[in-house]
Amino acid sequence: MSSVSSTVEDQALQSTARHAHWLLRFALASVFVYHGIDKFMGGGIAEFSAAMGLPWLIGLLVALTEIAAGFLVVVGALSNGWVTRLGALLVIPVMLGAIFMVHLGQWHFVATQSHPLGGMQFQVTLLLIALYLFIRGNDV
Repeated sequence: MSSVSSTVEDQALQSTARHAHWLLRFALASVFVYHGIDKFMGGGIAEFSAAMGLPWLIGLLVALTEIAAGFLVVVGALSNGWVTRLGALLVIPVMLGAIFMVHLGQWHFVATQSHPLGGMQFQVTLLLIALYLFIRGNDV
């Protein structure tokens, strides 16, 4: 490939690079808002809490934290880096809880007999995205 076409391609990518942060934000926010709202559906917070062995209040806080985290990560892009960081910070304990309480011991995300909710591959990925957004804020 010639250096001229490489330069044109680089310029095309650079012109869209300032919007690339939305990919990480929407990936994280969509998962968290969905799962937070989903905890209110069906059997609700009581069913989720019982399945996780958590008190009802902690289950409620997890659901609300997931929803808030998702919204803050998106809204943070339109305001300031500390809003983004707060949203990302809220993700971290939720993901650590999911990893250590449910998914630890199996890397692959596919459900198995020992891990009916799958392994920790997806949760670790979400945790790393959150850590990146926490560190970088809006300077992504």
